[in-house]
Amino acid sequence: MADEWHRGEYVIGTDPARLDIAMIHQYLSRSAYWAMGRPLEVVRRSIENSLPFGVYRGSAQIGFARVVTDYATFAYLADVFVLPDFRGRGIGKWLIGVIVDHPRLPGLRRWILATKDAHGLYAQYGFTPLHAPERFMERFTG
Repeated sequence: MADEWHRGEYVIGTDPARLDIAMIHQYLSRSAYWAMGRPLEVVRRSIENSLPFGVYRGSAQIGFARVVTDYATFAYLADVFVLPDFRGRGIGKWLIGVIVDHPRLPGLRRWILATKDAHGLYAQYGFTPLHAPERFMERFTG
């Protein structure tokens, strides 16, 4: 079931069929430091296995984020972006607010994300450095 939130001329929605996969892939693979060179098929598969959030102005998609979750205890917030021409309008803040308050994600014990430069944005929504980083490990393959 897809949800929608409206604010002025902008809409955030969770309908995967509405997503502009080509635009998402282009931004992620060419502009996002964390996803440079990511193949189109990997973008498709990542969206298919996540709760996706598209941000739209009219019929044009201008932003995106996805949540990888079990809907019970854990969520990983990933691939968050607003296109450069639309930044500075509070759209990113609105998007994060919609995500952390989403009705299918209540009471999750742990949310995580990775960011190089948006700590201030996420801190406004309760994100902090890892509580116990010594408990976390990763297997990073590039």
